[in-house]
Amino acid sequence: MKCQYESQRVAYPYFIAAMALFAAQVLFGLVVGIQYIWPDFLFPAIPFNIGRMIHINLLVVWLIFGFMGSAYYLLPEEVEGEIFSVKLALLHFWLFLIGGATAIVGYLFRWHDGREFLEQPTIIKVAIVVVVLMFIFNMFMTIMKGRRKTGISVVLFIGFLGLAVFYLFAFFKPDNMTLDKYFWWWVVHLWVEGVWELIMAALLSFLLVKITGIDREVAEKWLYAIVGLTFLTGIIGTGHHYYWIGTPAFWQTWGAWFSAIEVLPFAAMVAFSFSMVSKRARNHPNRAAVLWTVGAAVLSFLGAGVLGFMHTLPQINFYTHGTQMTASHGHLAFYGAYAVIVLAMASYAVPNIRGVMPTHQKAEIFAFWTMSISMVLIALSLTGAGIVQVYLQRILAIPYMETQSYITIFYAMRLFFGATFTIGLVVYLYDFFLPGKARAESPS
Repeated sequence: MKCQYESQRVAYPYFIAAMALFAAQVLFGLVVGIQYIWPDFLFPAIPFNIGRMIHINLLVVWLIFGFMGSAYYLLPEEVEGEIFSVKLALLHFWLFLIGGATAIVGYLFRWHDGREFLEQPTIIKVAIVVVVLMFIFNMFMTIMKGRRKTGISVVLFIGFLGLAVFYLFAFFKPDNMTLDKYFWWWVVHLWVEGVWELIMAALLSFLLVKITGIDREVAEKWLYAIVGLTFLTGIIGTGHHYYWIGTPAFWQTWGAWFSAIEVLPFAAMVAFSFSMVSKRARNHPNRAAVLWTVGAAVLSFLGAGVLGFMHTLPQINFYTHGTQMTASHGHLAFYGAYAVIVLAMASYAVPNIRGVMPTHQKAEIFAFWTMSISMVLIALSLTGAGIVQVYLQRILAIPYMETQSYITIFYAMRLFFGATFTIGLVVYLYDFFLPGKARAESPS
């Protein structure tokens, strides 16, 4: 297979940047994992708080690169027309790459805002807004100039528009701590449990249409149901972050009910994926892309849905809040819901951009299973740490540092599985960057 539209090739540098930053994120994850066991590792060059900051920020940056690259690849096929401006796409690619790299390097020299997850200095935040506005403009004009408007392209656009709008709250920093945290979640929660889910659902729908050959109308009906559930549960579900920060008590009721049903959109994605694959009209030659696509639905359900539900009710969250239970949920949720869908898009799109048939896929399939099983085991290790931490620290009232000494074994397990995850990633990156000539060329 080859690209249907020449401008789809602009997605390629986005995927390359995403993969490089993904590797850097995992590297810093290993550094932080080591510091959980040997706190003085690389101190004072990279103290724990800076390493963790870089690890999380790299995650966000590489995922957005992956989302943008995915959008630039699928839009021409969805709207049946070329990207409005390839030059603009390349311009904001370089601006975003330079700005993101500047922010990450700046953290090493203590140049940051200090606000968790939104540590970017104000000038970097402004640059991010400019870049995203350029992308949204290019995306909007591509849709408007196209020969058709599809549900997938519209939902994808709404997702990116929401990403831009909610990021504006990063500039709002009230002095009152409760008010600050209240609106802080409007960025953090409404990104990852709101508009990012729309982006994921649109990418999942596109991939399922392409790899199964199912009727588009069927896929878009599923997509609309998922979007409806996301809006219904995700927005009011923000309340599960308001339990203990000084907000009115009614948020415990609203947050509990709507958080409990936040699992529904992810359950719908699993049902959607298996239903479409079982009814597929053809067997797509890119078996790895099929595996990544179905894996995204299943792993997001486990990480974001099941592990999220495990400690989202206030009666449970009272004990688990701020423990390693949160880290367990966060690792598998981000990997399953967002990392895997970007990897699925790259697996599907890159061979087409290169104009080669994805015939030699043992390495990539090995990478999928190695990375995915490792991440599940990382999450289980952190769940074990969280359970012991809750019992010792929150119930028996043993001091924090003493509690940490009892759960070092779980940190060692997490580090080991982090190493096996890295092996899978190295294999994936080798396969990703393998020159096209080393694979069987497409006949067309």
